[in-house]
Amino acid sequence: MPLLQVVILALVQAATEFLPVSSTAHLVLVPWALGWKDPGLFFDIALHFGTLIAVLVYFARSWIRLIFSGLGKQVFRPRPDHPDAALYGNPRLFWFLVAATFPAGIAGMALEDHVETTLRSPVVIGVMLIVVGFLIWWAERRGRLDNDLDRMSLRQAMLIGCAQAVALIPGTSRSGITIATGLFLGFKRPAAARFSFLLSAPIIAGASVKAVLDVLGDGIPTDMQVPFLVGILVSAVGGHAVIALFLRYLQHSTMRVFVYYRLIFGIIVLALALFFRFPV
Repeated sequence: MPLLQVVILALVQAATEFLPVSSTAHLVLVPWALGWKDPGLFFDIALHFGTLIAVLVYFARSWIRLIFSGLGKQVFRPRPDHPDAALYGNPRLFWFLVAATFPAGIAGMALEDHVETTLRSPVVIGVMLIVVGFLIWWAERRGRLDNDLDRMSLRQAMLIGCAQAVALIPGTSRSGITIATGLFLGFKRPAAARFSFLLSAPIIAGASVKAVLDVLGDGIPTDMQVPFLVGILVSAVGGHAVIALFLRYLQHSTMRVFVYYRLIFGIIVLALALFFRFPV
């Protein structure tokens, strides 16, 4: 597998995993458009491990603060103007994150076969790109956008967790649907995105571990060892940069650009499904 192909696909994964634009559609469309062969399961595992490392490293201190706060202790207390300052106003937030992980985990185990077969079609992907794009637009218009994470309740966390379960449908975008739900519930854009990214870590970790267990006996083929390592490194570094830039962007800007992107991309996917043999 050429290293240029490895780097491009890893950067696509890094961006689309965390931006609200759907990684599934991009990771199918980009290789198809460039005439590349499917890199296979091992490379897919590498990309997911890379994005897992990105979210764990970026939020390392946040996770430590959350865990200790959930246990009634405070460590690494941030400045009052730091985004993590809100975590100490809600000591139960860690347990809310734990509870909110269950809907997607249960749905993933129950619907795995349908997600990989029946739902994995270009029509479903295109429709979901457009539908969730409209949901993000509506959430931007209807949400109060004035709450921070110190005001999150268990009910609100579980609603976002249920939205994450809907993201099993290809084309939905995990970050897109969870951030939109956060906006509907009145949270500020950076707070909604921050909770979305924190909530993603257990799901990405679970999916990565399951994939590794599925292929554990075979080992990594010799010709995939370098692409595997490069894929992890590039997706981890790229994912870390995307998280930082996206959170900074949301402090002063709306999600409108992603709404437009989703609508245009969804129409393109549907057109490809209608006129070409789309490889899903």
